[in-house]
Amino acid sequence: MNTNYTKTRMLVLISVLVAQGMILGFIEKMLPMPFIVPGAKLGLANIVTLTAIYLLSFKQSLSVVVLRVLLSAVTFGSLSSFLYSLSGGILSLLVMAMLFKVLGDRINLITVSITGAVAHNLGQLLVASIILETPYILTYLPILMVVAIPTGIFVGIVARFLITYLKRTRFIS
Repeated sequence: MNTNYTKTRMLVLISVLVAQGMILGFIEKMLPMPFIVPGAKLGLANIVTLTAIYLLSFKQSLSVVVLRVLLSAVTFGSLSSFLYSLSGGILSLLVMAMLFKVLGDRINLITVSITGAVAHNLGQLLVASIILETPYILTYLPILMVVAIPTGIFVGIVARFLITYLKRTRFIS
């Protein structure tokens, strides 16, 4: 296959994943969340991060996360939403990518997703504790870990469907 053609297909895939992540993040902002913890969300944009980890290189996956967070903050958010999303997104990406790299097919996609959800919450709480200059915000972590389990399961299931679909279309190899 032509190298330029392959590079173009990867650029298109990365662009589509960034756009999907932005749209999912925007939809999530409109959903009322009946969680006890302020700021708890489903993590719909992590569907895209998880998909990127399984289909792209780490560098390309990092590009998807950073571009999605940056463009979402500029379009729909603020500086604080950028900092929280970036810290959660990058820590989540690092943990999920490491699990996938080390364990590969021996680890379930849903387990990777739950672990990523916990890492995302931890990253956001660490930044919040720095910004608010109080470590007491970390007391939310146990509650957020419990919330991360069902949301991680949901994100993992949806990501599995998306990955299967993309492989079936033969857009990626």
